[in-house]
Amino acid sequence: MTHKAGYVNIIGNPNVGKSTLMNALVGERLSIITSKAQTTRHRILGIVNGDDYQIVFSDTPGIIKPAYELQESMMDFVKSAFEDADVLVYMVEIGERELKDEAFFARINNSKVPVMLLLNKIDKSNQGQLEEQITLWSEKVPNAEIFPISALEKFNTQAVYDRIIELLPVSPPYFPKDALTDKSERFFVNEIIREKILLNYEKEVPYAVEVETEEFLEEENIIRIKSVIMVERDTQKGIIIGHKGAALKRVGIAAREEMEKFFMKKVHLELFVKVNKDWRSSDFQLRRFGYNQKK
Repeated sequence: MTHKAGYVNIIGNPNVGKSTLMNALVGERLSIITSKAQTTRHRILGIVNGDDYQIVFSDTPGIIKPAYELQESMMDFVKSAFEDADVLVYMVEIGERELKDEAFFARINNSKVPVMLLLNKIDKSNQGQLEEQITLWSEKVPNAEIFPISALEKFNTQAVYDRIIELLPVSPPYFPKDALTDKSERFFVNEIIREKILLNYEKEVPYAVEVETEEFLEEENIIRIKSVIMVERDTQKGIIIGHKGAALKRVGIAAREEMEKFFMKKVHLELFVKVNKDWRSSDFQLRRFGYNQKK
């Protein structure tokens, strides 16, 4: 039996639905989904296995013009998605007309691998608008196959999935056939906590936060987790903790409930808040948190 396998890398502007799409195609909630931009900071792999295929989906940060060191590193993850792609999925949403970085756009148009352009959120459009957008993107990216979809409603996502399998090259699997992702349990603990912070705080605070899990002890009936929320300023620490600790407690309860669903086991979670001054601009700190891998 011929086996197919390949990397299917999803790129696009912030907030177009890349994480929603990957979670829908993988069938697991691996990527953070919120309405805020720059939610995904890392390149996250989601692996789907069939008897004769393995799809390695890759969710990447939204394409932006970097303003500081952390964002530079996030864009390095996007660049790496061009280097190992077997199928490139470029995602846009209804009403969008351009990519925020023309250099990336040129790389899509010059891609040597198949390009699928997914026009997302079509449930928010009418037929005339949809036809206009398909014409626009057909001219902008002539080398792409265009699929109108709604990742949230899972409309036409099966057709995308089936076409991906057709486009995969013949190859043995890249990962064990029971693998779901390349990330550790601690990584998903950190991401779940970070998601709850994104949902519960406003303005700059969520973007100044990084999470580090210091303990992950799995016992027969419970997982005991100790995590530290890093912020850049004392004022941010106060905001995260809130009056009499109420805000931090709210985040902790929501994160624990999410972890219990994710790990399918009871979780005991302890959260602490520490100031790690200007970590987003520190090369050493970024490497410590898994960024700046190429340096």
